[in-house]
Amino acid sequence: MATDAALPFDPIASQAAPAPPNREPAFAHPAQEEEAARRLAAWRERRGRSKPNVLVVLMDDVGWGDFGCYGGGAAVGAPTPNIDRLARQGKLLTSCYSEPSCTPSRASLLTGRLPMRHGLQRPPMYGEAGGLEGERTLAELLSEAGYVTQAVGKWHLGENTASQPQNCGFDDFYGFLSVSDMYTEWRDPYFFPEMVYSEARTAWVENMPFNKCFVHAARGGEIEEVEEVTIPVLSTLDDRWATYSEEFIDSMAGRDEPWFLYHCTRGAHFDNYPHEQYLGSSPARHPYKDTIVELDAIVGRLVDRLDATGQLEDTLIFISSDNGPEMETWPDAAYTPFRCAKGSTWEGGVRVPGIWSWAGTIEPDEVTDGIFSFTDILPTVLSVAGSGDLVPDDRFVDGVDQSAFLLAPGGLSHRKYLYYWLGQMFSALRVGEYKFMLGSISDGNTDVATDGGFSGVSQKYPYGRVYNLYLDPKEQHSYLIRKLAYLEAFQHGLRDHIHSFAQYPPKASVGLNV
Repeated sequence: MATDAALPFDPIASQAAPAPPNREPAFAHPAQEEEAARRLAAWRERRGRSKPNVLVVLMDDVGWGDFGCYGGGAAVGAPTPNIDRLARQGKLLTSCYSEPSCTPSRASLLTGRLPMRHGLQRPPMYGEAGGLEGERTLAELLSEAGYVTQAVGKWHLGENTASQPQNCGFDDFYGFLSVSDMYTEWRDPYFFPEMVYSEARTAWVENMPFNKCFVHAARGGEIEEVEEVTIPVLSTLDDRWATYSEEFIDSMAGRDEPWFLYHCTRGAHFDNYPHEQYLGSSPARHPYKDTIVELDAIVGRLVDRLDATGQLEDTLIFISSDNGPEMETWPDAAYTPFRCAKGSTWEGGVRVPGIWSWAGTIEPDEVTDGIFSFTDILPTVLSVAGSGDLVPDDRFVDGVDQSAFLLAPGGLSHRKYLYYWLGQMFSALRVGEYKFMLGSISDGNTDVATDGGFSGVSQKYPYGRVYNLYLDPKEQHSYLIRKLAYLEAFQHGLRDHIHSFAQYPPKASVGLNV
């Protein structure tokens, strides 16, 4: 009988390498790990630096299919030439996964942990308690590694003092603390006349304990209110935030310290109010599509500043969206070819664009379906920074180091399993091209008003469902009865994942269940 070592790699049949009890097991790919190490060493020698800069641009509610490089762009009424160019210069992921909504995704990106571990299964709203306190963030760990850390834009990880970005590892923050529609839904007479034209209801919202301004804060300091976020102000925020990030990039040119810039856009979260120079700029001539054109221009601005200041070859760039499209506000919504939308664990809710670029180090023009989770960002970035030993060992970290996957030409993902959680319900597991689903949210028109992900009812499947995501990306045809041979792979991954919560209990930071 052939040994595993003698067999070709297969994402289902091959075994992950053993891992410490607080880490997710991952595939070992020795040859690509050697190539990644060689490329990192070559970059250090060529550029005379030891640690790269890191730029993360996280958009809001932008769909998998919105960018041209994913089949959208001009074809869906909003060309994205800058993002498409960046994708051609790097690695485009077709199976990049967020969480079902904004806050869980952002917390997972910054902590390397799933929502059941960091506790933010949904957003803290309108001044509600709860947030990132008690967690160790990528910004905090990179600070320990000598990085200058800057957060710009939407935070949405708690307004309480301990959860504000300047107390979660960032040297500086310029943005707002909550979610876009909280600033606008009580001000817009077109969508909310019953509030705008009611003095009592307007006063009621004005007295709610959430911060209604965008703010500035320095590490360890108090937040300073910059300006109240009215609708006219909101339409300027992405432009102003981009300028702030450009100035940060300029300020770091020529300095020895590496930097981490976490730039989170306001667009394209509903309701969309693009900057006046972009109104009607898209072929679709619709506020959502105009906003996509604006966001593409912002990516172009940031990359241009890197190039102009001689920092492009020193900067690892990641572009993504915090979840799938918000379809319940159609047509002010994104595009995905997959089933359902934001708020769900169907592919449309959690499969997002993912573009990695590092000029001169990541091989250009690669497309891969290797599985990548937002939780992988923390260990991957720390590894590239030569600080993998800073990954916390006092808690469970769900992310795996994917640096070799990104850096080696034709690299294979190190992740065997992808876990889907819908709030506190374990929903599904993906391995290879197969997705084993135990429960989800209904999205049919028999029990919801729209095809969005928040309106349905949760449902459990007594025998589970199996979807082949290559043959059936819409997840319409379960054929578990014909694929029983794969049950061992599904059950093995599910068992080990659920058992990990015995030693590392789940956490809830927000909501009535706290």
